Amino acid sequence: MKPLVILLLLATPAFADAPVVETAEARRAGAAWTVSVTLSHPDTGWDHYADGWRIEAPDGTKIGLRELVHPHVNEQPFTRSLSGVAIPQGLTGVLVRPRCNVDGWADAVFSLELGG
Repeated sequence: MKPLVILLLLATPAFADAPVVETAEARRAGAAWTVSVTLSHPDTGWDHYADGWRIEAPDGTKIGLRELVHPHVNEQPFTRSLSGVAIPQGLTGVLVRPRCNVDGWADAVFSLELGG
């Protein structure tokens, strides 16, 4: 390999696996919604763990945020909920985007259809 190629490879950050939304569900609770999300991520401890997920409209508008305040090393996958989510009228689905404290927001999103 040429030295420049080696330097470029060394300068490229090594990202671990991004957090993944395994499943999600939304339940209407009056005028608001409760959203439950099951995540998996190879948490290693406080140095690298899935630290949240957010709900987005299809156009990317942020609707809700669930922060995760500790690692789940021995609890994979794990489910957490967010209550009181105000999803705008007329939306038939939302996106769920997970985040980890090292790599930030994942590129992959989970598409969640909303029932009645």
